[in-house]
Amino acid sequence: ALTDRQRRYLRMKRGTDMILSGLALLVLLIPFGVVAALQKLSSPHEPVIFRQQRVGRNAKTFTMYKFRTMRQQQPGEEKKGWTVKGDPRVTKVGAFLRRTSIDELPQLFNVLSGEMSIVGPRPERREFIESYSKIIPEFQERLRVKGGLTGYAQIYGKYSTGPEDKIKYDLIYIYNYSLRMDIRLLFLTIRIFFQKENAQGVEESEL
Repeated sequence: ALTDRQRRYLRMKRGTDMILSGLALLVLLIPFGVVAALQKLSSPHEPVIFRQQRVGRNAKTFTMYKFRTMRQQQPGEEKKGWTVKGDPRVTKVGAFLRRTSIDELPQLFNVLSGEMSIVGPRPERREFIESYSKIIPEFQERLRVKGGLTGYAQIYGKYSTGPEDKIKYDLIYIYNYSLRMDIRLLFLTIRIFFQKENAQGVEESEL
């Protein structure tokens, strides 16, 4: 059962998520339109938004949104689970979106709807959770909180960190979360947003 302190925190966190995501979406309305136009100019027959099922708090499945950065898999192509630097499937526009992390910003709609939070562990696909949990039982602990647009593991571990280390960072957040920590992680995210290394290493696939 949640303590009174935790309930207050969750109410404040939800209110903060709604305000920040709503304001951000208003500010980003025109930039989102520009990205969509560039996507259509570079690959007119491909969708602008990539949708994928992810697992959130209490193991509930939801549809997570991203700007598409990869061309769709063609018939007969071997399915690959991950992308790496220089992957030929990544489009030119997509490479820029990944490098700047702009591809993640449509998840602000997930935050506004309450499926995600601005700060929290990155939501994973169900098959990854089931696979990792067999090796790392603590991985299930991530489902105690909402998945986030940014989080402790993304700030301190980034994409090159393996699942064993990521869960350590996630657990630090899950067992110590507070509004102060959320604000700190948010400001650290803003600070590194334009650093090149924030999107390097092993990345999630859109296939």
